[in-house]
Amino acid sequence: MGAKKRLPVGIEFFDELIRENFYYIDKTGLIEELLNNWGKVNLFTRPRRFGKSLNMSMLKTFFERGCDPSIFEGLKISHNVKLCEQYMGQFPVISISMKGVDGRTFEAACTALKGIIGTEAMRFQFLEDSKILSQKEKELYRQIIRIDEKNLDVYAMSEGILQQSLLNLSALLAKHYGRQVILLIDEYDVPLDKAFQYGYYDEMVSLVRNLFGNVLKTNPNLYFAVLTGCLRVSKESIFTGLNNFKVLTITDVRFDEYFGFTDADVRGILEYYGLMQKYDAVRSWYDGYQFGKVDIYCPWDVISYCDKLCSDPNAQPEDYWSNTSGNAIVRRFIDKANLQTRSEIEQLIEGREIIKEIHPELTYNELDANIENLWSVLFTTGYLTQNGNDDKGLYKLVIPNKEVREVFILQIRDWFTRVVANEHASTEKINCGFLEGKAEEIQKELIPEIIREIESSEKFEALLEQHGDFVQLMSQICDQYKYLLEYDFDFSLKEYLKHYKVTLADLEGSALEKLLEYIPVVQELTGKTVFFLHGYGDYLSENDFKHLQKWAKYQEYYIVFLGSRQLLLKENTNEYIIDSDLCEIH
Repeated sequence: MGAKKRLPVGIEFFDELIRENFYYIDKTGLIEELLNNWGKVNLFTRPRRFGKSLNMSMLKTFFERGCDPSIFEGLKISHNVKLCEQYMGQFPVISISMKGVDGRTFEAACTALKGIIGTEAMRFQFLEDSKILSQKEKELYRQIIRIDEKNLDVYAMSEGILQQSLLNLSALLAKHYGRQVILLIDEYDVPLDKAFQYGYYDEMVSLVRNLFGNVLKTNPNLYFAVLTGCLRVSKESIFTGLNNFKVLTITDVRFDEYFGFTDADVRGILEYYGLMQKYDAVRSWYDGYQFGKVDIYCPWDVISYCDKLCSDPNAQPEDYWSNTSGNAIVRRFIDKANLQTRSEIEQLIEGREIIKEIHPELTYNELDANIENLWSVLFTTGYLTQNGNDDKGLYKLVIPNKEVREVFILQIRDWFTRVVANEHASTEKINCGFLEGKAEEIQKELIPEIIREIESSEKFEALLEQHGDFVQLMSQICDQYKYLLEYDFDFSLKEYLKHYKVTLADLEGSALEKLLEYIPVVQELTGKTVFFLHGYGDYLSENDFKHLQKWAKYQEYYIVFLGSRQLLLKENTNEYIIDSDLCEIH
């Protein structure tokens, strides 16, 4: 028996995999199905490490001019001779991966994107000598590949040229060859993910929207485009105006077997390497994903474990996937999780399912809007899979296998533990604040806790029905306190509670000092400028009255001192009563 083929651990280039005789599970049927069912723009969303990049490399190898037909000999696509004659090696192909666009600033991300597109454009240097292109068209090409004279590692194209780069490159190639271009964009959502993490999301959305919109929308030089990514970003976010746009997610039955390994694929690889005795272990650890109607294994895990077994037959299954996946979004959600979310995570770890609505299309800005979006992200990124739907169309979500269950236990529980530890520390500060009379500590720790619990409560409506006045009051307090925190008002807890008619005795400091602090906050919160002060005759000296009046005039407030509270104010007026005893504001 001859030597076994090597396992393609980390191999993402199709021609290298075939030429170097690595083990390959035939997915070339994707080419035929794509040609039979393609849209002008096709987006495949799958979790990381499910073969997207290798499939994109396969498409490039098949369609690009100069293709060596021998690479596909014996593979499924080669059996369709007519299709191969019509399409193999017939197109100019632009192929980029946006995986490396991960700068911590917008400028760094732009530089990385310029490098990726500039490097791809450098493959077509024959355009400079083209007899078909005009000098102006050649100059367009030179603008894309021009190197910065001050930094030879950086492409010099401006942001405007960057936004037009793929459109211009497609036009130049189409004119030179007399054939429309195929465009392949791998990991299209990575720049948006990184921009969301590092705080320049709006700028990156604008750049990517223009870059994609220019080349994908009404481009006569485009035959078709294929994009891959992890999340399905809202069409309104970056794909505005694309009419012939086909999105193929993990719930779609089309193309369901081409990303990842089927059970037959796994049995085949185990049998080839004499590892069938490990089938049950491989299945329990790396199977369980449901793509469309097909049961799918994670290919990265299967290949990695088989490779280890070939060296060590006693090797135990382990987590190969999580260290290669982007967990930042999930961590962001875990940090915001409420008690119910944590309870549901525990249910999943115990092997039970949860019923949830899945939002297939989100913008990154919406990810933080609702903790329920957590489930859509976990589902899309491979941490959860579907176990069917209920009668309302909601998804039954489960952890797919032992590997991901270990991720939940080791990583997500660790994140929860840190969050709970932080909450425990806050509780300790609150307790100490009460015992030691430190109002600032109570203010700093208690109010954010109230805000969080009220906003995250899944039973808010029930609480409102049973304890309406209290819940509404606390909800208002939360809203206004967040407003104060956002604008960094110097507003102590006592003044804050007074705003909500909470009676406090033993006011600290003079009455004048309190009014000078209190009135601007009330005005900022309400917009009111006329203040009726009741009961302050015993608390303010004659000089205090004069100072308050001068200050009010400078601030453009109107202050009226009441000897009696019998004055009734009309609704919706610009007037407030501030009572020194009850701290009431009307």
